[in-house]
Amino acid sequence: MKKSILALVTLILVSSCNKNEPKNNLHLTGNIKGLKKGTLYIQRVQDTTLVAIDSIIIDGNSTFERNIALESPEMLYLYLDRGMTNSLDNNISFFAEPGNINIETNLDSYIAGAKISGSKNQELFEEYRKINSRFQDESLNLIEAKFKAIKSNNAKAVDSLTAKQESNLKRKYLFATNFAINNKEYEVAPYIALSEIYDINIKYLDTIHKSMTPKVAESLYGKKLTDYIKSIKNQK
Repeated sequence: MKKSILALVTLILVSSCNKNEPKNNLHLTGNIKGLKKGTLYIQRVQDTTLVAIDSIIIDGNSTFERNIALESPEMLYLYLDRGMTNSLDNNISFFAEPGNINIETNLDSYIAGAKISGSKNQELFEEYRKINSRFQDESLNLIEAKFKAIKSNNAKAVDSLTAKQESNLKRKYLFATNFAINNKEYEVAPYIALSEIYDINIKYLDTIHKSMTPKVAESLYGKKLTDYIKSIKNQK
């Protein structure tokens, strides 16, 4: 009788532990055309540092496949160690989420040529970046023009360009805020708030935070946004 009770308790404990442990719910596949030898590292940000959570050795076959345990959708990175260079063009970011995700790219343009499919959060983030790049291009153009105005001691032009810079930044931040709110049911919303507009006025972060669905609020980035907003308010 005692043995039966002990076995039952053990079974319950094991079952409880298994429920708390994330399953391999992300099936990652891909192909790096032209790659004959190298090592791929799947990385995540941990305490502001990229940490490898898995590795894949490529030896003759450029395709790869891995099953990954995700507790929540998050931005992961596929780092290619070519064995001979530390090029900046070596790390593909992708918004991982449960399901099937495929990454197709090539050796010559590892990042620029990457095509990522299977993730709704990734799809939305790419949409965001496409529009956001316009603000970044405008910012670079204004910086160049302002530099020339400063060199020629054209104070009037400097003032005008400064005003345009402020307007461009404001439009960029408002776009990011509206994009996050309009996609409040996806984890990309708090991610954009944390990675793109963390220094915006707290009222906008609050608006994004309050708009999140309960599921997103309980996600990795949803909780991080909650903690971040609390830390800002505690400093006041």
